[in-house]
Amino acid sequence: MATVYLGMTADIIHPGIINIVNEGAKHGELIVGLLTDRAIASHKRLPYLSYEQRKLVVENMKGVSRVVPQEEWSYVPNLKKYKPDFIIHGDDWKSNYLSKIREEVYEAMKEWGGQVIEIPYTQGINSSSLVDNAKVIGTTPDVRRAALRRLIAAKPIVRIMEAHSGLSGLIVENTSVMKDDGLHSFDGMWSSSLTDSTDKGKPDIEAVDLTTRMQSLTDMLECTTKPIIYDGDTGGIPEHFVFTVRTLERNGVSAVIIEDKKGLKKNSLFGTEAKQVLATEEEFCEKISAGKRAQVTKDFMIIARIEEIIAGYSVDEALSKAFAAVRAGADGIMIHSKNKEGTDIKEFCTRFRKEYTSIPLVLVPTTYNQFTESELASWGANIIIYANHLLRAAYPAMKKCAETILQAERSLEVNDLCMPIKQILELIPGTK
Repeated sequence: MATVYLGMTADIIHPGIINIVNEGAKHGELIVGLLTDRAIASHKRLPYLSYEQRKLVVENMKGVSRVVPQEEWSYVPNLKKYKPDFIIHGDDWKSNYLSKIREEVYEAMKEWGGQVIEIPYTQGINSSSLVDNAKVIGTTPDVRRAALRRLIAAKPIVRIMEAHSGLSGLIVENTSVMKDDGLHSFDGMWSSSLTDSTDKGKPDIEAVDLTTRMQSLTDMLECTTKPIIYDGDTGGIPEHFVFTVRTLERNGVSAVIIEDKKGLKKNSLFGTEAKQVLATEEEFCEKISAGKRAQVTKDFMIIARIEEIIAGYSVDEALSKAFAAVRAGADGIMIHSKNKEGTDIKEFCTRFRKEYTSIPLVLVPTTYNQFTESELASWGANIIIYANHLLRAAYPAMKKCAETILQAERSLEVNDLCMPIKQILELIPGTK
């Protein structure tokens, strides 16, 4: 019997999918190349369903003979592996972002005399609209919480942007740009204590509990679906950190990052940090272990933020603390530095990777921001956090608007600085 290959994401099953499966089965044994999370996330958003969940659905679809993983965005590697007699695809790829892949498919199929079957795209079905509708419906704490681990496993770099309100959360949720290698967007949000307190007009002084920050966090949780990493400062004493972990986990936050400082908080980017008292390995590890014992799910992550380098200590001392944190149960390591050359961070990452090949590494390149995400990934980084940029961009824009109105004694001159009212109404679902 002839074989037919069909590449599929199968995150949202709609009539168009059923139609192409039925058409493919008419020509022979239908092999579905199911794109893995990694293949999809390199070009689009992470699918709502895991690979195993999607595989179970497709295996039980009428007309499907077998399901094989498609590890690449391109169909070509699997086509060369299975050498099907036919490949079937909707004709929309003639003019959309898959047009280059279409050309590659035709060239590959010529090698063994295979044929390409193109069927009319099913009208009335818009996958982008279905995704937008899913965003309106929202997500669940369990799905959101698990998303960060899935992203780390699927992407070379997980891109996290600071958000400090529901509105800034929506910007992180919806902003994207199309580049040659696919759609680029932010994978999640960083709930920063600095930007949250600044947005409230208060100093960045650590509170013992979540009370002062819970409202901003709730605002973001209610109107977004992407994972959130929470800035837990030092985490407080172990007894308090236990309750922080349980609260964040219950609400669907994916991870908390705690630093190895103690005493009155000082921001790492300002002042002489050598004066900052750092916790001993034993003290820090006790807190991490207490948090790990308190969590209920396997999805929640506790990430240890190592402050030795930024406090003036050596890379050796930073690595010693990081290794101890991993042994205590930390799910990842964040290393911090204000060295503009980034040499100490690169050394730390390279040496850490020799000891631990799979523990996630988190970087915050605020001062050494000349390096691209791909360069940081080559050092061994898994997560990049843009820690304060939305708030820093918002303040000068608002200040300029206020000064311009005072100067002109009217608001006409700020028209070009402000988004139209219509856009505001369209931004928030349910407003218009």
